[in-house]
Amino acid sequence: MNKNELLPSEALCVKRVRAAENARNTGDLDAVVLSNTFDCQWRNRVDFIWGREQIRTFLSRKWRREIEHRVINELWAWSSRRVAIRFSCEFRDDSGTWFRVYGNENWEYDDTGLVSRRFTGANEHPIHEHERALRWPLGARPADYPSLAELGL
Repeated sequence: MNKNELLPSEALCVKRVRAAENARNTGDLDAVVLSNTFDCQWRNRVDFIWGREQIRTFLSRKWRREIEHRVINELWAWSSRRVAIRFSCEFRDDSGTWFRVYGNENWEYDDTGLVSRRFTGANEHPIHEHERALRWPLGARPADYPSLAELGL
Protein backbone atom coordinates (compact mmCIF):
# COMPACT_ATOMS: atom_id res chain seq x y z
CA MET A 1 0.00 0.00 0.00
CA ASN A 2 1.30 3.47 -0.85
CA LYS A 3 2.03 5.26 2.44
CA ASN A 4 0.15 8.29 1.12
CA GLU A 5 -2.92 6.08 0.74
CA LEU A 6 -3.34 4.55 4.18
CA LEU A 7 -7.10 4.37 3.69
CA PRO A 8 -7.45 3.33 0.05
CA SER A 9 -11.08 2.23 0.18
CA GLU A 10 -14.36 3.05 1.81
CA ALA A 11 -14.63 -0.60 2.91
CA LEU A 12 -11.39 -0.32 4.91
CA CYS A 13 -12.59 2.93 6.50
CA VAL A 14 -15.90 1.34 7.50
CA LYS A 15 -13.99 -1.60 8.99
CA ARG A 16 -11.76 0.71 11.07
CA VAL A 17 -14.72 2.79 12.25
CA ARG A 18 -16.55 -0.37 13.32
CA ALA A 19 -13.44 -1.71 15.10
CA ALA A 20 -13.21 1.54 17.08
CA GLU A 21 -16.92 1.26 17.95
CA ASN A 22 -16.49 -2.35 19.07
CA ALA A 23 -13.52 -1.47 21.26
CA ARG A 24 -15.57 1.19 23.04
CA ASN A 25 -18.66 -1.00 23.38
CA THR A 26 -16.67 -3.89 24.84
CA GLY A 27 -14.64 -1.62 27.11
CA ASP A 28 -11.37 -2.81 25.55
CA LEU A 29 -9.15 -0.04 26.86
CA ASP A 30 -5.97 -1.54 25.41
CA ALA A 31 -7.50 -1.76 21.92
CA VAL A 32 -8.48 1.91 22.05
CA VAL A 33 -5.18 3.11 23.51
CA LEU A 34 -2.96 1.03 21.21
CA SER A 35 -4.78 2.20 18.08
CA ASN A 36 -3.14 5.59 18.70
CA THR A 37 0.47 6.69 18.31
CA PHE A 38 2.59 6.95 21.44
CA ASP A 39 2.41 10.77 21.22
CA CYS A 40 -1.14 11.06 19.85
CA GLN A 41 -2.96 14.37 20.32
CA TRP A 42 -6.61 14.24 21.34
CA ARG A 43 -9.15 16.95 21.96
CA ASN A 44 -12.35 15.61 23.47
CA ARG A 45 -14.72 18.52 23.94
CA VAL A 46 -12.75 20.74 26.38
CA ASP A 47 -10.15 18.13 27.36
CA PHE A 48 -6.74 18.21 25.69
CA ILE A 49 -4.95 14.88 25.93
CA TRP A 50 -1.42 14.01 24.79
CA GLY A 51 -0.10 10.50 24.49
CA ARG A 52 -1.24 7.01 25.29
CA GLU A 53 -0.94 7.25 29.06
CA GLN A 54 -3.15 10.34 29.22
CA ILE A 55 -5.61 8.63 26.86
CA ARG A 56 -5.70 5.61 29.19
CA THR A 57 -6.28 7.81 32.26
CA PHE A 58 -8.94 9.90 30.51
CA LEU A 59 -10.89 6.89 29.22
CA SER A 60 -10.67 5.01 32.53
CA ARG A 61 -12.23 7.99 34.31
CA LYS A 62 -14.82 8.56 31.57
CA TRP A 63 -15.89 4.92 31.39
CA ARG A 64 -16.32 4.69 35.18
CA ARG A 65 -18.80 7.57 34.94
CA GLU A 66 -20.64 6.30 31.84
CA ILE A 67 -22.47 3.20 33.07
CA GLU A 68 -24.05 0.83 30.49
CA HIS A 69 -22.37 2.80 27.71
CA ARG A 70 -23.31 1.98 24.11
CA VAL A 71 -22.15 3.78 20.98
CA ILE A 72 -22.77 3.63 17.24
CA ASN A 73 -20.16 5.12 14.89
CA GLU A 74 -20.90 5.92 11.27
CA LEU A 75 -18.39 6.87 8.58
CA TRP A 76 -19.14 10.36 7.29
CA ALA A 77 -16.18 11.14 5.01
CA TRP A 78 -12.62 10.00 4.36
CA SER A 79 -9.44 10.77 2.48
CA SER A 80 -6.13 8.96 2.27
CA ARG A 81 -5.10 9.84 5.84
CA ARG A 82 -8.19 11.25 7.51
CA VAL A 83 -11.59 9.96 8.59
CA ALA A 84 -14.63 11.89 9.78
CA ILE A 85 -17.32 10.02 11.69
CA ARG A 86 -20.54 10.90 13.38
CA PHE A 87 -21.66 9.00 16.44
CA SER A 88 -24.32 8.70 19.06
CA CYS A 89 -23.97 7.06 22.43
CA GLU A 90 -26.16 6.48 25.43
CA PHE A 91 -25.24 5.82 29.04
CA ARG A 92 -26.49 6.39 32.55
CA ASP A 93 -24.73 7.96 35.47
CA ASP A 94 -24.57 6.61 39.02
CA SER A 95 -27.79 8.44 39.94
CA GLY A 96 -29.68 6.53 37.21
CA THR A 97 -30.08 9.45 34.80
CA TRP A 98 -29.76 8.42 31.14
CA PHE A 99 -27.94 10.60 28.61
CA ARG A 100 -27.67 10.66 24.84
CA VAL A 101 -24.63 12.14 23.13
CA TYR A 102 -24.46 13.29 19.52
CA GLY A 103 -21.04 14.02 18.12
CA ASN A 104 -18.47 14.09 15.38
CA GLU A 105 -14.88 12.90 15.41
CA ASN A 106 -11.99 13.53 13.04
CA TRP A 107 -9.09 11.08 13.00
CA GLU A 108 -5.73 11.52 11.28
CA TYR A 109 -3.46 8.51 10.69
CA ASP A 110 0.33 8.36 10.65
CA ASP A 111 2.42 6.33 8.18
CA THR A 112 1.94 3.13 10.22
CA GLY A 113 -1.87 3.36 10.27
CA LEU A 114 -2.20 4.53 13.88
CA VAL A 115 -4.27 7.55 14.87
CA SER A 116 -1.97 10.51 15.46
CA ARG A 117 -4.65 13.16 16.02
CA ARG A 118 -8.27 12.84 17.14
CA PHE A 119 -10.71 15.70 17.61
CA THR A 120 -14.17 15.24 19.11
CA GLY A 121 -17.05 17.68 19.28
CA ALA A 122 -20.13 16.42 21.11
CA ASN A 123 -23.27 17.46 22.91
CA GLU A 124 -25.05 15.41 25.53
CA HIS A 125 -28.44 15.79 27.08
CA PRO A 126 -30.51 13.80 29.57
CA ILE A 127 -33.16 11.44 28.24
CA HIS A 128 -35.80 9.26 29.87
CA GLU A 129 -35.15 5.54 29.94
CA HIS A 130 -38.03 4.90 27.53
CA GLU A 131 -36.39 7.25 24.97
CA ARG A 132 -33.29 5.09 24.66
CA ALA A 133 -32.56 3.84 21.14
CA LEU A 134 -29.37 1.85 21.76
CA ARG A 135 -30.73 -1.24 23.51
CA TRP A 136 -28.63 -4.25 22.56
CA PRO A 137 -27.03 -6.32 25.37
CA LEU A 138 -23.78 -4.79 26.66
CA GLY A 139 -20.87 -5.52 24.35
CA ALA A 140 -20.34 -5.14 20.62
CA ARG A 141 -23.36 -3.97 18.62
CA PRO A 142 -24.94 -6.92 16.79
CA ALA A 143 -24.31 -6.92 13.02
CA ASP A 144 -28.05 -6.70 12.29
CA TYR A 145 -28.69 -3.78 14.68
CA PRO A 146 -29.91 -0.63 12.86
CA SER A 147 -27.46 2.13 11.92
CA LEU A 148 -27.69 5.72 13.13
CA ALA A 149 -29.50 6.69 9.93
CA GLU A 150 -31.94 3.78 10.30
CA LEU A 151 -32.61 4.80 13.91
CA GLY A 152 -33.21 8.40 12.87
CA LEU A 153 -30.35 9.66 15.03
